Parts: sequence; C-alpha cells; structure tokens
Amino acid sequence: MGQFRQISTFVEVVARGSLSAAARAEGIAPAMIGRRLDALETRLGVKLLQRTTRKLALTDEGAAFLEDCQRILAELEEAESAVAERSAHATGHLMISAPAGFGRQHVAPLLPSFLAEHRDVSATLNMSDRVVDIVGEGIDVAIRIASLSDSNLVSVKLADNQRVVVAAPSYLKRHGEPKTLADLSKHNCLAISSEGSQRGWTFREESKNVVLKVNGNMACNDGQVLHEWALAGKGLAWRSMWEVGSAIEAGKLQTVLDGYSAPGNDIYAVFAQRRHLPLRIRAFVDFLRHSYAQQDYWRRAK
Repeated sequence: MGQFRQISTFVEVVARGSLSAAARAEGIAPAMIGRRLDALETRLGVKLLQRTTRKLALTDEGAAFLEDCQRILAELEEAESAVAERSAHATGHLMISAPAGFGRQHVAPLLPSFLAEHRDVSATLNMSDRVVDIVGEGIDVAIRIASLSDSNLVSVKLADNQRVVVAAPSYLKRHGEPKTLADLSKHNCLAISSEGSQRGWTFREESKNVVLKVNGNMACNDGQVLHEWALAGKGLAWRSMWEVGSAIEAGKLQTVLDGYSAPGNDIYAVFAQRRHLPLRIRAFVDFLRHSYAQQDYWRRAK
C-alpha cells in the first residue's frame, strides 16, 4: 500500500503542479506529500523531481517514470471498473447471430437456461449461414465456425471443432470400413457441393494437412441433408462432431479413419471491438463456453 501511495502521490503532484495543491486535494499537510516523494526517490535511488519554492521540474528519469506510472494507474482503474461491472446486474436486449444448423442444435436449446439465470436480459436469435455484418446489422454477438481474419472484430474461442468421417453401421456392414485414405476411392462419399464445386475433405497425414476430392453418387450444399443420408446408410460423410456427436453416442453413426483426423475451423463468439463490453454479452459468451466445455457435451447434446 505504501509503494502504491507514493506512486499515486508522485503522479498527482505532477498533474497539479505543486506539493501544496496535491496536499489540498487529499486533505493532508504538504509536509506529508513531501515525505512520500522523498521515500519514493530513496527507494528508487534516483531523483524524480527538482523542487524549489516556486516550481517543480521533472528530471529525465522522472519523466520516463511518470509515463509508466500513468499507464499502470490507468490499467488499474480499468481493471477495477471491469470487476465492478462483472458484479453488476446483466440487463438489456441481446442480439445473437448463429449458423442455422449449429444455432438449432447448440444455441437455441441453451438460450432458455441462460435467460433463466439472467432474468433482466431478453434475446433475439437470428440464424443464417451467411456472414452477417455485425456492426451494420446491430448484432451483439455472432457465433462463427471458421478461420477468422477481420481485425476490426474481437473473437473468443468457445470450443474446438473436431471433424470426423462417419457412416451408418448398415453401410459399413455392406461395404466394409476404410482403413487408409486410399480406401476412400472404393466408397460412396457424400460431399458438400456448392455451385458445382466440391470443397473436399481435409485430413492429417504425415504431419501435413491433405485435402481430398472424394467420389460419390450424391452431393448437396446442405450439411443437414448429408447427415440424414449418412444416417440412412447411403455412404460416408465428413461432418463436425457438433452435428453428429449425439448420433455417434446413440450408435446410429460410427466414425472411421480416426487416425487421420485433422483440426477443423473452431467455434468462436465474435463481437465488435468495444472498450467496455456490456455485461449481458460477456455473460452469454461465458455461458456458452462453459456449456460446451462440459464432459462429452457434443455427444450428449440433441
């Protein structure tokens, strides 16, 4: 406490231009201010201020030290404000955007529990697979499953996004289980296709990512359709664990080629840069992150 008081006194004296002005602001004798400055200079072993009866002047060391002290005190004030805000009551309306499939399975089901904990918060959930303009459309927080590059936005990672190759047990019984990436050429692969172009499946082989174009008799631009085709035993599908985890847990789908699993585009909460983020946004992001971190969440979530 003594060291902090010495630093704050030093900054205050410089700001007010004299020991007596700093003393009046604090309601103490100027001699007390002088003793604090003397103690600070003695502890540091340098002269910070040249003091006369008429004026004060910073030494070179004092000027450099002042800049650091001002920054430290500002950061401390901001940290105290942040703690105070966290202990406050979350209120207001929350505008949320999420990809349609992910939002249906992993945002909408959790939202009632969040609002039950924060009764003075209301929410609108907009689900769309397009990349929304967060600032232009007044979105408080957007859930995105992608590699992020927009430096004008702030992102918080909510969870890893594991991608797996799955098939129904009935399909694997008829066609066998692929053991290597080369075996995929012998299987009916259900791929995402947009405007006639297949995205390909990404795997990890010999410490490198490998993107393979796969072959099959059906493709679609809707992941939910691929999921349903896989459940029906029509072929192999490369899907996110958030989508197929519960079906795997229920035995309706089975993973293959697990040794080639590659990192996916992770799951993020994204929001506009703000110096003081509203508590309702911080609380919602923390709620999602905690929910997704629960053991076997992706396998249990319906």
